[in-house]
Amino acid sequence: MCQLHLFETLCLQNGELFRLPCHEKRRLDACRHFWPGRSVTPLRDILAAHGIHEHVNAGVLSAGTFKVHIDYSQEDSSVTVTPYTPKHVESLRLVTADDIDYAYKYADRTPLAACLSRRGSCDDVIIVRNGLLTDTSYSNIALFDGTSWLTPRRPLLMGTMRAALLDSGLLHEADIRPADLPSFTTVSLINAMLPLGRLTVSTGRIEH
Repeated sequence: MCQLHLFETLCLQNGELFRLPCHEKRRLDACRHFWPGRSVTPLRDILAAHGIHEHVNAGVLSAGTFKVHIDYSQEDSSVTVTPYTPKHVESLRLVTADDIDYAYKYADRTPLAACLSRRGSCDDVIIVRNGLLTDTSYSNIALFDGTSWLTPRRPLLMGTMRAALLDSGLLHEADIRPADLPSFTTVSLINAMLPLGRLTVSTGRIEH
């Protein structure tokens, strides 16, 4: 039987690690769900063992943007750090997957990859579950209606950037259906590496 692996991806920018407490909480919730009763080594300690700290990282990590990937299981963990380059996304396709489940950050992304394989000539997909928009293959989404940014109330994954934007009042939850898309001008892809408005796609480039 294969051992379950999950992961967290953190943004390290100009020496500063962003939203570590949010990632700590999500990992703790996942560990308590899958491995109840087991002691959990804090992410902070795992990262520190690899020379990565919440503030004042030096040397090559002191300038630029890096993706910090922590893979973990019940028994062990590993950390990789790579320079970050945003994906090229200019078009999206709606794909339906009513049975998809990605409530935790599983290292096995097979269901998401299956959705992505249906993108056709588009760069990525927006997954529709039970008639409602959820996420792309690798990010939460936010849609702009000319006044406010709205995000699907029931995403596949409760992302840390999404949570921070909701807490700040910059983002609001709503049930969004494919038929609602003409009410919006822009969709922004958001995740730990992508703040609101960094990577956007015109809703006119969303194919059904």
